[in-house]
Amino acid sequence: MTTWIYHERQEALLCGQHALNNLLQTQTFTPSSLAEIAHELDRMELNYMSAGNQNGVASKDFLKRVAEGSGNVDDSGNFSIEVLRSALLNKFELTLANTLQESVKDIEITKFDGFICNRQSHWFAIRKINGRFWNLNSTKEKPEPISHFRLAAEIEALRREGYSVFCVVEIGSLPPPCSNENELKVRGAQEFWWKESHLIQGTGRRGYADAWESVGSGMRLDGRSTAVTSGSGATFGSAHQMGLEGLTEDEMLQMALAASMQEEENLGLGANREQQQNASDVNFNNIEVPPEPAAGAEGSVRIQFRLPDGKRTMRRFLKDDLIQVLVAFVRKSCPDASRKLELRAGFPPKDILPRFSETIESANLSGESIQCRYY
Repeated sequence: MTTWIYHERQEALLCGQHALNNLLQTQTFTPSSLAEIAHELDRMELNYMSAGNQNGVASKDFLKRVAEGSGNVDDSGNFSIEVLRSALLNKFELTLANTLQESVKDIEITKFDGFICNRQSHWFAIRKINGRFWNLNSTKEKPEPISHFRLAAEIEALRREGYSVFCVVEIGSLPPPCSNENELKVRGAQEFWWKESHLIQGTGRRGYADAWESVGSGMRLDGRSTAVTSGSGATFGSAHQMGLEGLTEDEMLQMALAASMQEEENLGLGANREQQQNASDVNFNNIEVPPEPAAGAEGSVRIQFRLPDGKRTMRRFLKDDLIQVLVAFVRKSCPDASRKLELRAGFPPKDILPRFSETIESANLSGESIQCRYY
């Protein structure tokens, strides 16, 4: 059986995103989705500070915290450990624990399936695949194997270099590596895939065979590239094809955000409206909401709701449940038969109600925060 290893390379200063996706072996998180988590954490921290202070939003501590800006993402796209923790917990029910913590420090290091390493603003992942550990640092040219015998020494060396090393503690489970070539395009960009057997043998190249990879690009009659450029002149193409030399940090971040949004469009995340029944014809009050799955149950996912009354709630569903079940859950949690309901998810938020006949899994709603309102 052929196994493929996913290894995102460094783009702009988005190593936190690369570390998560390399750990998960699939392109799950984008700069925009992590930024939304960061801003939500900021809002929670500010709400907590205002509620716990006598002067509320007028207190010196609150105003100082606002003036400092986000504590979870900076202007260059560096994300905090709390953003990475929240992303893994909400999407996959995975937690990160420092390997020096009392609860995990005495566990044999090879028992863990993955690690996230951090020093200053750099993040990278180590992941066990087919019984072998791989260093998936996005600054490296390709994944590098680490033997079981060397893993403890590698982790200790990282600590001496000033890295904090976090192990993945599995409440849920890490996604399996890709062993089906037909899934490669769905799980990540072509240039980030390596055949495990080639890496072990020290042969091969990055990417999988694609007969169309050179079609559709080229030069214009004036000799310039056909790639789309931003107003600042930054090219929204592959950083590995055009290089990052000469770009400012803002241009690199803008390029990565634009490329991410284009990839989401190419993957067909939008609903096919023509094949869907009109949501206004459905009485969601008559749809039964199944019992909540137990924590850790196979196929269960967690979704956070901000209900129309402003309250927040977290609930588990099965990934095969239809979106109409989510609508019914919100309707039953905050009844209001006289008004229409809107459910928005993603970043930027989009109405998911017209996709009511899709499953939670197909709509990529696992771990999402859904904003609900009547109008």
